[in-house]
Amino acid sequence: MFFLGIDLGTSGVKVVLVDASQNLIDQATAPLIVSRPQPLWSEQDPEEWWKATDAAMRELRTRRPKEMAQVKGIGLSGQMHGATLLGAKDRVLRPAILWNDGRSGAECVELEKRVPLSRRITGNLAMPGFTAPKLLWVAKHEPETFRAVEKVLLPKDYLRLRMTGDYASDMSDSAGTLWLDVGRRAWSEEMVSATGLKLSHMPKLFEGSQGTGTLRKEIASAWGVPENAVVAAGAGDNAAGAAGMGTVSPGDAFLSLGTSGVYFVATPDYRPNPEGAVHTFCHCLPGVWHQMSVILSAASCLSWVVQLTGAADEVSLLAEAEKIDPGADVPVFLPYLSGERTPHNNPHAQGVFFGMTHNTTRGALARSVLEGVAFAFADGQHVLKDAGTEIREVSVIGGGARSALWGKILASVLHRPLLYRQGGELGPSFGAARLARLAATQEAVSAVCTAPAVARTVEPDAAWSDHYAQKLHVFRNLYRDLKPHFTASH
Repeated sequence: MFFLGIDLGTSGVKVVLVDASQNLIDQATAPLIVSRPQPLWSEQDPEEWWKATDAAMRELRTRRPKEMAQVKGIGLSGQMHGATLLGAKDRVLRPAILWNDGRSGAECVELEKRVPLSRRITGNLAMPGFTAPKLLWVAKHEPETFRAVEKVLLPKDYLRLRMTGDYASDMSDSAGTLWLDVGRRAWSEEMVSATGLKLSHMPKLFEGSQGTGTLRKEIASAWGVPENAVVAAGAGDNAAGAAGMGTVSPGDAFLSLGTSGVYFVATPDYRPNPEGAVHTFCHCLPGVWHQMSVILSAASCLSWVVQLTGAADEVSLLAEAEKIDPGADVPVFLPYLSGERTPHNNPHAQGVFFGMTHNTTRGALARSVLEGVAFAFADGQHVLKDAGTEIREVSVIGGGARSALWGKILASVLHRPLLYRQGGELGPSFGAARLARLAATQEAVSAVCTAPAVARTVEPDAAWSDHYAQKLHVFRNLYRDLKPHFTASH
């Protein structure tokens, strides 16, 4: 008995094959490219999502034909908020507008005017990254496209459509659209109508651990998977990551160091705090919610500085950063390369290096990036705690979790130990496989979504914490002082 987890990320698709003992048997990846045709824009072609997924699945079929023939369930995880617009016969009408697209700032204001109680209904501020404002933008700037829309799907749910023919989504991903009544776990007709759409434009809703259908015959044959393998509703990438890390009980938390950065805390009920730009979403499991602070650029900042400085790769640049003492001519970095969400909700915010001299080295810039992302997480932790959120153990997941230096910086800035669990680098794909298992076997959540063993714990360094407390003050003052200039530059 085997299970597959498919994670549609921003930079690539990852597929994992997991056995009945929850061991990773194999994995395959395929890259994706983001298009930025104009300032603030971020788009991808849904057809490229499908090609990447198909390529990864066929790679696994080639290497693991016997195991793929015994797959009982497939789970889906994906980048949240993306607007995938479909017309007649499921034709894609335009490139998907992604989560880190900032063009719809004016539409956010308009949406909250149209629905004065939107924050109470959705539990969130209207932000450009969310799906609903994107549709208002399309209606205003591309009216012919808007009139042709018959369905709006989130990225992973477009893959589901291609796999099964079903229009379906889960609660956690749908909570990031601004169309969901998050407390009721149901579409809000008022919010949907406010964007000129009807409930018929929305997919059917499921809990993440429920099955939504089975594979089309031709897809099952191409992938070497049984036709009766159930496809689970799945989850948005962060909720899927939580399922994979066992972050399912109130107070459990994790930091995700992916393209974006997420501070995720599970809650026992619906606890909105939109004023602090905290996201309040449904979890991917029944009867559970969660809060998140989200920064739009995390590990992507490190990839960017590698390109900027001409370093060979991230590993070699991190090695240079490790040689730099925290106080040795390290600039302050504002990591707002794609604008920012928590706590600023400012799509116009920009990245900044402050305090460079002739002595500033490439390694110092790399360390500055690691510190700047950590300071942004500290801002997120601050607003989560202001909301009365209990934060207990904090695990670390995502590609950035591989850096021991970054872990020590984060622990010291946040003043708390961080747990690195076995398999933490698998992230949402492993959680998606767990949701597939739940859908296929109907087991108890507590039996499947357990916390992996702790591989190591990173403790704060007292001297570093003192130094970073002072530097965090400078970081926050820089944003405050530069904010008017960010807006003016756009």
